[in-house]
Amino acid sequence: MNTPADPRVPADVRSLRTRTLARNRRDIALGTALLSLHQAAEALVPVAIGVTVDRAVFTGDPLALAWCTAGIVALFTVLATAYRFGARFTLRAAENEAHLLRVETARRALDPRGERSGLRAGEVLSVATSDAEQASLYTQAWARSIAMVTAIAVTTAALLAVDVPLGLGVLLGVPLFMLLMRFPAEHIARRSEAKQAAAAGATALATDLVGGLRVLMGIGARHNAALRYRRASARALEASVSAAASNGLYRGLVTAGGALFLACVAGVAGWMAIEGRLSIGELVTVVGLAQFLAEPVQGLGMVGQAFATARASALRIVRLLNAPDAVAPGGHPLRTEPVVELSGVTYKSLRGLDLSLAPGEFVGVLATDPRDAEALLELLSGSAGLEQVGGTAAVGGVSVHDLDLAALRGAVLVEDHGATLFEGTLRSNLLVGADLDDPGLLSALRAAAAEDLVTGHPDGLDRPVADRAANLSGGQRQRVALARALAADPPVLVLHDPTTAVDAVTEGAIAEGVARARAGRDPAGATLVITSGPALLARADRVVVVDGGRATAQGTHESLAEEHPRYGEAVLR
Repeated sequence: MNTPADPRVPADVRSLRTRTLARNRRDIALGTALLSLHQAAEALVPVAIGVTVDRAVFTGDPLALAWCTAGIVALFTVLATAYRFGARFTLRAAENEAHLLRVETARRALDPRGERSGLRAGEVLSVATSDAEQASLYTQAWARSIAMVTAIAVTTAALLAVDVPLGLGVLLGVPLFMLLMRFPAEHIARRSEAKQAAAAGATALATDLVGGLRVLMGIGARHNAALRYRRASARALEASVSAAASNGLYRGLVTAGGALFLACVAGVAGWMAIEGRLSIGELVTVVGLAQFLAEPVQGLGMVGQAFATARASALRIVRLLNAPDAVAPGGHPLRTEPVVELSGVTYKSLRGLDLSLAPGEFVGVLATDPRDAEALLELLSGSAGLEQVGGTAAVGGVSVHDLDLAALRGAVLVEDHGATLFEGTLRSNLLVGADLDDPGLLSALRAAAAEDLVTGHPDGLDRPVADRAANLSGGQRQRVALARALAADPPVLVLHDPTTAVDAVTEGAIAEGVARARAGRDPAGATLVITSGPALLARADRVVVVDGGRATAQGTHESLAEEHPRYGEAVLR
């Protein structure tokens, strides 16, 4: 994985652009050469027609006419073939770069260490899709710009061959025109960046709303959510219209400037023909060249717009790729069998928490404050920042911050109650991180009281699962996620409220199934369940009460229910 310290990660827009050109250099070089040949051949078409007029039409020479016709046919064959393959190479370079950027941004977003770019999930999605596509325009923009410069150079050389002052006027006019077009291009870059940011914000909000749609409908807040999205969408629309207006103005200026330039060249050439300084064939050549010249001049202007758009997207990609890691794990392996030891831990709402979990032990945790549960989960999953944690948090005798992240997550699996299921089948969801045959998967489903999802469906383990498991109820999704965690069979399993969406009878079956499955592991697995469910707590070897960020009591479920009033209030409801 590339990290911000990796030299392969671009530090700024310039280095991203340089890397884009370097890793697509073959296709860009071939595409540029062929597109330049196409432009050169197109520039020579007016020259060929002018020569035909002077040497074949006026002279009435059939042989010269035949040769000129054959030359024009060959010229058109070259320009058509060169454009076809040149466009193919540049398009391939752009699509390849867009793919590489999508993979790179997705890899950064999915890095187990996390990232602190400040971008929301929807904004990251926009960066990995829309911005990756826009930033890849660098490949085509460079190829097209060089091809346009080639066309202008060939046209200028031809005009110099006809008349030196006329050629010099073109040679000086084109750079002046491009310099004037640079100012609106900078304005376009700012508008494009604002448009991308506003669109990403709307995408982020839509992602959040879709993810919480059931909750919003449950509390009757979908109208307020729709209003928020309407406002965000309106801002994105306003930014897009503003950017489109700038692009339209820019295109109009380029077209008008090119037409004015063409009119000036054609007017001067016509005056020179009247004065007798140009032949009819040369006049045809000059007017044809001037008319053709409008295309590369306008093309260079459009290239400036493409560069501005690509730069705006590249800025956002660089921001994501260079974002610091959310956590900075060490590189030490586990020394012994995974044993969880927390001593005097302070992190977020935790205030000197002491907690231990031995191999084969089933420990329940009742957190009176949900913030304590979230902090404990982040700590055990390795998601807590080193600078924020005090005290000692160790797994297998090694601090969680010194452990290799793969070693930590291979030893400790944290299954949150909000776990996500993926589109596919029950089998594909259960096999994430596991390598089991059908009996093993059925055993995990049985332990999670979810076997009915298979036995009650004609497709069995191949039962379809829709996006976000929309075709399953909340309780079914929760049980499948629990079965997936049990199928992974980690040495230490941490569960967070695994029975909040099921009834009391099912909760009892789950508690029995989890305890049996974990005890049947060889060696027996350590299990930590953070819950207020009485059935699970009753199955625990011991229960730890976390109140005010500290462990205030521990014992069996029965003893705590009798002796600890706050425990009874929280559990025996």
